[in-house]
Amino acid sequence: MQIKNKTYKYLNGKKLKTCIVVARWNGEITSKLLESALIALEKCKVIQKNIKVINVSGSVELPFALHKMALSKKYNFLVALGCVIRGETPHFDYVCKMAQEGALEVMLEDDIPVGFGVLTVNNLKQAKARIHVGGEAALAALELGLLK
Repeated sequence: MQIKNKTYKYLNGKKLKTCIVVARWNGEITSKLLESALIALEKCKVIQKNIKVINVSGSVELPFALHKMALSKKYNFLVALGCVIRGETPHFDYVCKMAQEGALEVMLEDDIPVGFGVLTVNNLKQAKARIHVGGEAALAALELGLLK
């Protein structure tokens, strides 16, 4: 799996701890987003035992889990991974909004970087083309985690 973002060449996360929260909905995609994130973190020297992965039902549940992980004060940064594919109803819009705003609220209110790797796409083909976003979200959060 290719990581398009070359930021990993400059980041050393050897001393950092993270939690990746992954939605099970659209698991064919989210499992690959997770793989991408783990590869990126490995390239940045984040130690495997310092990476916790938890699963939640869907993207709406991501903010709650992120908040709980932030409150634990165990992590330097968090990563949210999910995939929302547009359907025939406005449900897509609500799910996307809740996931995005919830992750932002956790970042600002709980004072912890959150990498937002939630795909919001029209179809499965678009989702498959964006698997690299998992790694990019992890890199973005790691970079901010180094600022703390």
